[in-house]
Amino acid sequence: MTTLLPLLPLRDIVVFPGMVVPLFVGREKSVAALEAAMTGDKDIFLLAQLDPGCDDPDRDDLYDVGVIATVLQLLKLPDGTVRVLVEAKDRARLENLRIEPGSAGDMAVAAVEKLDTISVSGTEVAGMMRSVVDTFAEYAKLNKKLPQDAGENLGEIVDAALLADGVAAHVQAKVADKQAILSEPDPLKRLEMVHSFMEGELGVLQVERKIRGRVKRQMEKTQREYYLNEQLKAIQSELGGGDGEEANEIAELQDKIDKLKLSKEASAKATAELKKLKTMQPMSAEATVIRNYLDVLLGLPWGKKSKLKKDIGAAQAVLDADHYALDKVKDRIVEYLAVQARTNKLKGPILCLVGPPGVGKTSLGKSIAKATGREFIRQSLGGVRDEAEIRGHRRTYIGSMPGKIVANLRKAGTSNPLFLLDEIDKLGQDFRGDPASALLEVLDPEQNAKFQDHYLELDYDLSDVMFVCTANSLNLPQPLLDRMEIIRLEGYTEDEKVEIAERHLVAKQVEAHGLKKGEFVLEQAALRDLIRYYTREAGVRTLEREIARLARKSLRQILEGKTKSVTITPENLGDFAGVRKYRYGVAEDEHQVGAVTGLAWTEVGGELLTIESVTVPGKGMVKTTGKLGEVMNESVQAAFSFVRARSPAYGIKPSFIARKDIHIHLPEGAVPKDGPSAGIGMVTSIVSTLTGIPVRKDIAMTGEVTLRGRVLAIGGLKEKLLAALRGGIKTVLIPEENRKDLAEIPANVREGLEIVPVSHVDEVLARALTQPLEAIEWSEADDLASQPGAAVPAPGVGSATAH
Repeated sequence: MTTLLPLLPLRDIVVFPGMVVPLFVGREKSVAALEAAMTGDKDIFLLAQLDPGCDDPDRDDLYDVGVIATVLQLLKLPDGTVRVLVEAKDRARLENLRIEPGSAGDMAVAAVEKLDTISVSGTEVAGMMRSVVDTFAEYAKLNKKLPQDAGENLGEIVDAALLADGVAAHVQAKVADKQAILSEPDPLKRLEMVHSFMEGELGVLQVERKIRGRVKRQMEKTQREYYLNEQLKAIQSELGGGDGEEANEIAELQDKIDKLKLSKEASAKATAELKKLKTMQPMSAEATVIRNYLDVLLGLPWGKKSKLKKDIGAAQAVLDADHYALDKVKDRIVEYLAVQARTNKLKGPILCLVGPPGVGKTSLGKSIAKATGREFIRQSLGGVRDEAEIRGHRRTYIGSMPGKIVANLRKAGTSNPLFLLDEIDKLGQDFRGDPASALLEVLDPEQNAKFQDHYLELDYDLSDVMFVCTANSLNLPQPLLDRMEIIRLEGYTEDEKVEIAERHLVAKQVEAHGLKKGEFVLEQAALRDLIRYYTREAGVRTLEREIARLARKSLRQILEGKTKSVTITPENLGDFAGVRKYRYGVAEDEHQVGAVTGLAWTEVGGELLTIESVTVPGKGMVKTTGKLGEVMNESVQAAFSFVRARSPAYGIKPSFIARKDIHIHLPEGAVPKDGPSAGIGMVTSIVSTLTGIPVRKDIAMTGEVTLRGRVLAIGGLKEKLLAALRGGIKTVLIPEENRKDLAEIPANVREGLEIVPVSHVDEVLARALTQPLEAIEWSEADDLASQPGAAVPAPGVGSATAH
């Protein structure tokens, strides 16, 4: 008998008779079919689709056999879908399908024929039913997805058809397989089909259980700990409200190792350390050490390089804009860039900028980095005594860290930065090691491609790093000096200081003190007086402090309302800068006997060195004061011996020297003085005090003297000439061997001084003394006659010593 019923197509479920199932309905035709069922006797036909993805199925898209069900409950949800609870009753076959209008829209109406229920009995059916119930009990025990009460009442069912449908509803199978069970009219065959499906599933479930049991038995203690630690990390992440970064730490580290361009050695080391970390407890001390090590190793700039600038003109412009003068250094940097532009590869040169404080060594390093396009790193080595500061600590120590080289490279983020090693001459040395020796490998272009830090314990390539060192003196171990290219920054002339102040220092201090344009003006004449009378240095650091003082006092006057702008002139300079600190001009006011102006080199630049001597009654001895060093004391002895040997040629009686002691003093006694370059000054002072002939006040001299009277070469010529120029000296005597160094002296220095090269002491005395020396005739007989008890000879030239 054919019956017309609203059709509800099902996407991925097969409903069996006796089942009560909830369904969610969203398609318009399906909702209309439910509305029509609710207005009638609440019966509806449920039929599975062949293709679950079909939204508007027709006859060919549906199976033939479905179930007639009664709608028990219907609930409309806010999103337009409908939740319905249905109870399946009888099997039915689809005969025909058509679309009809309903109260809620078009709906599918099915012409169905109810299928008769077949009753079966007998021992075979009873045995199959019992087998199905037992198999389902075992199946439900292994399949954790089934509800716990799924098979409780199956044993009480006496009808084979109901048992087959009840078990089929719980068996996990494909839609096509379940539809085959639904379509089978014979209950015995349905039981066999259900039993067959369960047997197949049981085999799979038993294998899964065996695998789980085997894995569980094979799980070792470390694996269980790892599992628990992962759970702990997840719990801590939840408690802390984090985003799970800690839980993903191992994965992140592995990802970094895979992505970074590590060397073969570094990649193997990082992988080995990560493998250790995986098996450790996260809170253990060893895990922390490995984690820190991996952070350092993977934080290094492996293969990351800054794009270097190759425009030579632009680099020259940068250097000229940042620094006035210093032509030799600029030329060296531009030469380096020229080679780099042509070859595309050049081992990083090791430049060492040596000069007094305040001449711009550190700021020059910054300018080189800007000109070459490199990242800038500065590491001060002043007072570093521990070798581990350079090469790092071994990981066996608590709190071990990598050395400053590796740490700063990590901070820079590129493998080709400019690394400024500041104050390299201030390195210390004690029981913790010799950091200067540790730098030998770092600063050797032939070796630093395989630099080994004690912390990393693997080679790292430093050959792309451009190292620049700064020092005030060359007081360094010879092996370290041998690895560096020395570039000297001797100091600035007065004109250079004026230019530097006008270009850089004044503007810098105006900005630092918040002064506006036009509020602070420093005239050039006042600036020259500031340099002459308030500073005495090779660099410009003190000059910058003095300009800062002027800016402060000017700002105070402006804020107090005394004036709107301040102009510093030579006339009012003293009101702002205070009392003059230094004297500029002639070193001595008048020609004096025994007073000679020498020239000395110090770490802070050149200095004028006054040498004074007097004679006192004695036995021909020499006394020195002024904190002279060993070399300078020996220079005094050599000068005195030379004068004694040549005394008659200089108009001095040897007997007179034998009755007099000479006291040589160098003022500023608290300042240590040493070096041989005051030799000719000592000779001139001794000859002057013994002959009574004054020394010219406007002349200075430098040079080492030998016992034969030769004048030997000295160092630090530019600094000494600058000191002479600052002191108002007109004429400077230098050794003949230093004539070649005059080519590197600035033109304004050569023009401001009369520089006289000399090769013998006689030339020095001829220039330095106000009167020419007159030789006397003297013999050993005269010496005997001058002994005690002999007649006293007439006084000679050398008797005029009362001064």
